[in-house]
Amino acid sequence: MTGMTSMLMSPAVPIVLSHPPVLRMTPPPTSRNDCKPVPGIKPPKKRRRLSLIKGKIHKLIMCNSIIFLSIQDCPICFEELCSNSGYEENKASSVVYKLDKCGHVFHKSCLAAMYNSGPKDGSLQCPTCKAIYGVKHGNQPAGSMDYHVIPYSLPGYRESETIRIIYNIPPGTQGPEHPHPGKRYSARGFPRHCYLPNNDEGRKALRLLIIAWDRRLLFTIGTSATTSEPNTVTWNEIHHKTEFGSNLTGHGYPDPQYLDNLLMELGTQGVTEADL
Repeated sequence: MTGMTSMLMSPAVPIVLSHPPVLRMTPPPTSRNDCKPVPGIKPPKKRRRLSLIKGKIHKLIMCNSIIFLSIQDCPICFEELCSNSGYEENKASSVVYKLDKCGHVFHKSCLAAMYNSGPKDGSLQCPTCKAIYGVKHGNQPAGSMDYHVIPYSLPGYRESETIRIIYNIPPGTQGPEHPHPGKRYSARGFPRHCYLPNNDEGRKALRLLIIAWDRRLLFTIGTSATTSEPNTVTWNEIHHKTEFGSNLTGHGYPDPQYLDNLLMELGTQGVTEADL
């Protein structure tokens, strides 16, 4: 009883009650007059807002031909570079190419076979180091991209206002570049609102996102990862922040690594600061 008495007579431990975190997906109501252009970036015009319906055909300059005699294997066919590739039609001679940016070496016919077996998007990605040659274009359906500044701050960026991006893609019919040409596709959750801080890093990210939009790289048609719905518009491996005032879903702020990760994801699609 002595121990129990001492416990009851000990000073009370204060209990602090806190409110559970609140999910905030959207900013406070904003009038049109409150929206401002993004500093240093031209407002979206019709020619920029409408993504291309048909992909452009770009001449692909992949590499420079060289004379190469070595026991090194081709990373695609795993045959020696000084011997013929299994993809070659003409067995009398073997042509070897060296990629001019990264310096990796392959049989010419292996590179051609790799390109022809892919999406034929105007680019070729080195299978060794993933460097991209040419200009990669995707199959994003037609839609619009708008952006402006709203007078509110994101968590972690209290010193800055916010860039709001609005993507809008309507449902439609798949074209020849899509998985099932002639079949209808759905477009759930549009318009989609995304957010960047209105600072130097956020504006650089916006410029690169505009380039990715024009190259039809931000969205694609496939199966939704959340609902498993087929033939629908989905994100295309470039993550956006769609949660405005919290980060309970993982798609909001604060996230100090997000802008760096975004630039890396854009880079894997061939959109880099060299394009600015």
